[in-house]
Amino acid sequence: MTAAAVACTGLAYAFGDTRAVDGLDLTVAEGEVFGLLGPNGAGKTTAIRCITTLLPVPSGMVAVFGQDAAGDRMAVRRLLGYVPQQLSADQNLTGRENVALFARVFDVPRRERAERVAQALGAVDLTDAADRLAGTYSGGMVRRLELAQALVSAPRLLILDEPTIGLDPIARTSVWEHITAVREATGMTVLVTTHYMDEADQYCDRVALMHRGRIRALGTPTELRKGLGTRRGAAPTDPLPSLEDVFRDVAGSGLDDSSGDFRDVRSTRRTAQRVG
Repeated sequence: MTAAAVACTGLAYAFGDTRAVDGLDLTVAEGEVFGLLGPNGAGKTTAIRCITTLLPVPSGMVAVFGQDAAGDRMAVRRLLGYVPQQLSADQNLTGRENVALFARVFDVPRRERAERVAQALGAVDLTDAADRLAGTYSGGMVRRLELAQALVSAPRLLILDEPTIGLDPIARTSVWEHITAVREATGMTVLVTTHYMDEADQYCDRVALMHRGRIRALGTPTELRKGLGTRRGAAPTDPLPSLEDVFRDVAGSGLDDSSGDFRDVRSTRRTAQRVG
Protein backbone atom coordinates (compact mmCIF):
# COMPACT_ATOMS: atom_id res chain seq x y z
CA MET A 1 0.00 0.00 0.00
CA THR A 2 1.37 3.42 -0.99
CA ALA A 3 2.08 5.78 1.89
CA ALA A 4 0.11 9.02 1.98
CA ALA A 5 1.95 12.09 0.75
CA VAL A 6 1.29 13.73 4.13
CA ALA A 7 -0.04 12.14 7.30
CA CYS A 8 -0.51 14.11 10.52
CA THR A 9 -1.89 12.41 13.61
CA GLY A 10 -2.56 14.35 16.80
CA LEU A 11 -0.15 17.12 15.82
CA ALA A 12 0.02 19.82 18.47
CA TYR A 13 2.16 22.94 18.70
CA ALA A 14 2.01 25.82 21.15
CA PHE A 15 3.62 29.25 21.34
CA GLY A 16 3.72 29.85 25.09
CA ASP A 17 0.14 29.57 26.30
CA THR A 18 -1.28 29.79 22.78
CA ARG A 19 -2.08 26.41 21.24
CA ALA A 20 -1.63 27.14 17.52
CA VAL A 21 -2.21 23.54 16.39
CA ASP A 22 -4.46 21.44 18.59
CA GLY A 23 -4.48 17.72 17.82
CA LEU A 24 -4.44 18.02 14.04
CA ASP A 25 -5.37 14.90 12.06
CA LEU A 26 -4.76 15.32 8.33
CA THR A 27 -4.07 13.03 5.38
CA VAL A 28 -3.09 14.21 1.88
CA ALA A 29 -3.22 11.53 -0.82
CA GLU A 30 -0.41 11.13 -3.30
CA GLY A 31 -1.02 13.08 -6.51
CA GLU A 32 -3.81 15.36 -5.29
CA VAL A 33 -4.00 19.12 -4.90
CA PHE A 34 -5.05 19.69 -1.31
CA GLY A 35 -6.10 23.07 0.06
CA LEU A 36 -5.64 23.93 3.72
CA LEU A 37 -7.96 26.86 4.38
CA GLY A 38 -8.85 28.94 7.41
CA PRO A 39 -8.77 32.43 8.91
CA ASN A 40 -5.61 34.12 10.14
CA GLY A 41 -4.50 32.41 13.32
CA ALA A 42 -6.13 29.09 12.45
CA GLY A 43 -2.78 27.28 12.65
CA LYS A 44 -2.23 26.64 8.96
CA THR A 45 1.28 28.07 8.66
CA THR A 46 2.39 26.45 11.91
CA ALA A 47 1.20 23.08 10.61
CA ILE A 48 2.98 23.69 7.32
CA ARG A 49 6.22 24.51 9.14
CA CYS A 50 5.99 21.25 11.08
CA ILE A 51 5.42 19.29 7.86
CA THR A 52 8.41 20.98 6.20
CA THR A 53 10.56 20.34 9.34
CA LEU A 54 11.09 24.08 9.90
CA LEU A 55 9.48 23.57 13.30
CA PRO A 56 9.92 20.49 15.51
CA VAL A 57 7.07 18.06 16.13
CA PRO A 58 6.68 18.24 19.91
CA SER A 59 3.50 16.19 20.08
CA GLY A 60 1.84 13.81 17.66
CA MET A 61 3.17 12.41 14.39
CA VAL A 62 3.97 13.88 10.97
CA ALA A 63 5.07 11.73 8.03
CA VAL A 64 5.82 12.63 4.42
CA PHE A 65 5.61 9.61 2.11
CA GLY A 66 6.16 7.46 5.18
CA GLN A 67 9.24 9.36 6.38
CA ASP A 68 9.05 10.63 9.97
CA ALA A 69 9.36 14.42 10.06
CA ALA A 70 10.60 14.28 13.64
CA GLY A 71 13.02 11.38 13.30
CA ASP A 72 14.48 11.91 9.81
CA ARG A 73 14.17 15.54 8.84
CA MET A 74 16.71 15.37 6.00
CA ALA A 75 14.85 12.49 4.34
CA VAL A 76 11.66 14.55 4.46
CA ARG A 77 13.36 17.66 3.08
CA ARG A 78 14.61 15.71 0.07
CA LEU A 79 11.01 14.88 -0.84
CA LEU A 80 9.53 18.36 -0.89
CA GLY A 81 9.70 21.82 -2.35
CA TYR A 82 8.41 24.80 -0.39
CA VAL A 83 7.23 28.28 -1.35
CA PRO A 84 6.69 30.24 1.90
CA GLN A 85 4.59 33.35 2.47
CA GLN A 86 7.73 35.44 2.84
CA LEU A 87 9.62 36.20 -0.34
CA SER A 88 12.66 33.95 -0.71
CA ALA A 89 14.19 35.25 -3.94
CA ASP A 90 17.30 37.45 -3.71
CA GLN A 91 16.74 40.61 -5.74
CA ASN A 92 20.51 41.06 -6.18
CA LEU A 93 20.86 37.74 -8.05
CA THR A 94 19.60 36.86 -11.49
CA GLY A 95 16.73 34.46 -11.85
CA ARG A 96 19.14 31.72 -12.93
CA GLU A 97 21.44 32.38 -9.99
CA ASN A 98 18.52 32.21 -7.56
CA VAL A 99 17.42 28.82 -8.85
CA ALA A 100 21.02 27.54 -9.01
CA LEU A 101 21.45 28.49 -5.35
CA PHE A 102 18.47 26.33 -4.42
CA ALA A 103 19.83 23.51 -6.55
CA ARG A 104 22.97 23.52 -4.40
CA VAL A 105 21.01 23.82 -1.15
CA PHE A 106 18.87 20.83 -2.08
CA ASP A 107 21.93 18.84 -3.14
CA VAL A 108 21.08 18.44 -6.83
CA PRO A 109 24.10 16.56 -8.29
CA ARG A 110 26.62 19.00 -9.76
CA ARG A 111 26.57 17.36 -13.21
CA GLU A 112 22.76 17.81 -13.38
CA ARG A 113 22.44 21.30 -11.97
CA ALA A 114 22.63 23.41 -15.14
CA GLU A 115 20.05 21.27 -16.92
CA ARG A 116 17.73 21.08 -13.89
CA VAL A 117 17.94 24.86 -13.39
CA ALA A 118 17.08 25.42 -17.04
CA GLN A 119 14.17 22.97 -16.82
CA ALA A 120 12.77 24.64 -13.71
CA LEU A 121 12.97 28.10 -15.29
CA GLY A 122 11.37 26.80 -18.46
CA ALA A 123 8.54 25.18 -16.51
CA VAL A 124 7.49 28.60 -15.16
CA ASP A 125 8.15 30.46 -18.41
CA LEU A 126 11.14 32.47 -17.19
CA THR A 127 13.76 31.32 -19.68
CA ASP A 128 13.91 34.66 -21.48
CA ALA A 129 14.24 36.58 -18.19
CA ALA A 130 16.61 34.09 -16.52
CA ASP A 131 19.69 36.33 -16.70
CA ARG A 132 18.01 39.50 -15.47
CA LEU A 133 18.27 40.55 -11.84
CA ALA A 134 15.29 39.32 -9.83
CA GLY A 135 14.93 42.88 -8.54
CA THR A 136 13.66 43.86 -12.02
CA TYR A 137 10.91 41.22 -12.03
CA SER A 138 7.22 41.96 -11.61
CA GLY A 139 5.37 40.50 -8.64
CA GLY A 140 4.00 37.62 -10.68
CA MET A 141 7.43 36.84 -12.07
CA VAL A 142 8.92 36.78 -8.56
CA ARG A 143 6.33 34.25 -7.44
CA ARG A 144 7.03 32.11 -10.52
CA LEU A 145 10.76 32.36 -9.78
CA GLU A 146 10.13 31.07 -6.27
CA LEU A 147 8.11 28.24 -7.78
CA ALA A 148 11.12 27.39 -9.98
CA GLN A 149 13.32 27.40 -6.87
CA ALA A 150 10.99 24.88 -5.24
CA LEU A 151 10.80 22.72 -8.39
CA VAL A 152 14.52 22.46 -9.15
CA SER A 153 14.94 19.47 -6.83
CA ALA A 154 12.09 17.61 -8.60
CA PRO A 155 10.05 17.29 -5.38
CA ARG A 156 7.35 14.65 -4.90
CA LEU A 157 5.47 17.11 -2.69
CA LEU A 158 5.15 20.85 -3.38
CA ILE A 159 3.99 22.97 -0.43
CA LEU A 160 2.73 26.47 -1.17
CA ASP A 161 1.89 28.90 1.63
CA GLU A 162 -0.21 31.74 0.16
CA PRO A 163 1.55 31.50 -3.24
CA THR A 164 -0.49 34.23 -4.94
CA ILE A 165 -0.73 36.73 -2.09
CA GLY A 166 -0.79 40.32 -3.34
CA LEU A 167 -0.94 39.38 -7.03
CA ASP A 168 -3.45 40.75 -9.52
CA PRO A 169 -5.97 38.28 -11.06
CA ILE A 170 -3.94 37.79 -14.26
CA ALA A 171 -0.73 37.02 -12.35
CA ARG A 172 -2.63 34.69 -10.00
CA THR A 173 -3.99 32.74 -12.95
CA SER A 174 -0.53 32.53 -14.51
CA VAL A 175 1.00 31.09 -11.34
CA TRP A 176 -1.73 28.46 -11.08
CA GLU A 177 -1.45 27.53 -14.76
CA HIS A 178 2.24 26.78 -14.23
CA ILE A 179 1.56 24.78 -11.06
CA THR A 180 -1.09 22.76 -12.90
CA ALA A 181 1.17 22.10 -15.89
CA VAL A 182 4.02 20.80 -13.71
CA ARG A 183 1.66 18.65 -11.68
CA GLU A 184 0.11 17.11 -14.78
CA ALA A 185 3.56 16.39 -16.23
CA THR A 186 5.05 14.86 -13.06
CA GLY A 187 2.21 13.59 -10.86
CA MET A 188 3.51 15.79 -8.04
CA THR A 189 1.36 16.25 -4.93
CA VAL A 190 0.48 19.83 -4.00
CA LEU A 191 -0.45 21.13 -0.54
CA VAL A 192 -1.51 24.78 -0.60
CA THR A 193 -2.83 27.39 1.81
CA THR A 194 -4.78 30.30 0.37
CA HIS A 195 -7.32 32.93 1.37
CA TYR A 196 -8.64 33.08 -2.20
CA MET A 197 -11.67 30.80 -2.12
CA ASP A 198 -12.05 30.93 -5.90
CA GLU A 199 -8.57 29.39 -6.25
CA ALA A 200 -9.39 26.61 -3.81
CA ASP A 201 -12.70 25.90 -5.53
CA GLN A 202 -11.17 25.77 -9.00
CA TYR A 203 -7.84 24.04 -8.43
CA CYS A 204 -8.07 21.85 -5.31
CA ASP A 205 -9.23 18.24 -5.40
CA ARG A 206 -10.04 18.40 -1.68
CA VAL A 207 -9.95 21.11 0.94
CA ALA A 208 -9.83 21.17 4.73
CA LEU A 209 -11.14 24.13 6.68
CA MET A 210 -9.04 24.71 9.77
CA HIS A 211 -10.09 26.81 12.74
CA ARG A 212 -8.49 27.18 16.17
CA GLY A 213 -5.89 24.53 15.44
CA ARG A 214 -8.20 21.76 14.22
CA ILE A 215 -9.87 20.58 11.02
CA ARG A 216 -13.54 21.57 11.11
CA ALA A 217 -14.63 20.50 7.62
CA LEU A 218 -13.10 18.25 4.98
CA GLY A 219 -14.10 17.19 1.46
CA THR A 220 -14.17 18.26 -2.15
CA PRO A 221 -15.22 21.87 -2.70
CA THR A 222 -18.49 20.64 -4.22
CA GLU A 223 -19.19 18.30 -1.30
CA LEU A 224 -18.69 21.10 1.20
CA ARG A 225 -20.87 23.50 -0.78
CA LYS A 226 -23.64 20.91 -1.13
CA GLY A 227 -23.39 20.10 2.56
CA LEU A 228 -23.91 23.73 3.54
CA GLY A 229 -26.85 23.99 1.15
CA THR A 230 -28.45 20.96 2.76
CA ARG A 231 -27.94 22.33 6.26
CA ARG A 232 -29.59 25.56 5.14
CA GLY A 233 -32.56 23.67 3.77
CA ALA A 234 -31.93 24.65 0.15
CA ALA A 235 -34.04 23.07 -2.57
CA PRO A 236 -32.27 20.86 -5.17
CA THR A 237 -32.80 23.56 -7.81
CA ASP A 238 -31.32 26.35 -5.69
CA PRO A 239 -27.79 27.61 -6.53
CA LEU A 240 -25.12 26.06 -4.34
CA PRO A 241 -23.52 28.24 -1.67
CA SER A 242 -19.99 29.37 -2.50
CA LEU A 243 -16.87 28.03 -0.84
CA GLU A 244 -16.58 31.44 0.80
CA ASP A 245 -20.00 30.79 2.37
CA VAL A 246 -18.65 27.49 3.70
CA PHE A 247 -15.59 29.30 5.06
CA ARG A 248 -17.77 31.81 6.89
CA ASP A 249 -20.02 29.08 8.23
CA VAL A 250 -17.08 27.13 9.67
CA ALA A 251 -14.93 30.00 10.91
CA GLY A 252 -17.51 32.63 11.80
CA SER A 253 -15.90 36.05 11.86
CA GLY A 254 -12.44 34.49 11.89
CA LEU A 255 -11.43 37.03 14.52
CA ASP A 256 -9.92 35.61 17.68
CA ASP A 257 -7.60 37.63 19.88
CA SER A 258 -6.23 34.45 21.46
CA SER A 259 -4.86 33.01 18.22
CA GLY A 260 -2.40 34.02 15.56
CA ASP A 261 1.03 35.55 15.56
CA PHE A 262 1.71 39.24 14.96
CA ARG A 263 4.97 38.37 13.23
CA ASP A 264 3.14 36.19 10.70
CA VAL A 265 0.63 38.95 9.96
CA ARG A 266 3.43 41.49 9.57
CA SER A 267 5.47 39.25 7.23
CA THR A 268 2.38 38.49 5.15
CA ARG A 269 1.68 42.18 4.72
CA ARG A 270 5.29 42.83 3.72
CA THR A 271 5.12 40.06 1.12
CA ALA A 272 1.91 41.49 -0.31
CA GLN A 273 3.43 44.95 -0.51
CA ARG A 274 6.58 43.69 -2.26
CA VAL A 275 4.80 41.61 -4.90
CA GLY A 276 1.86 43.96 -5.38
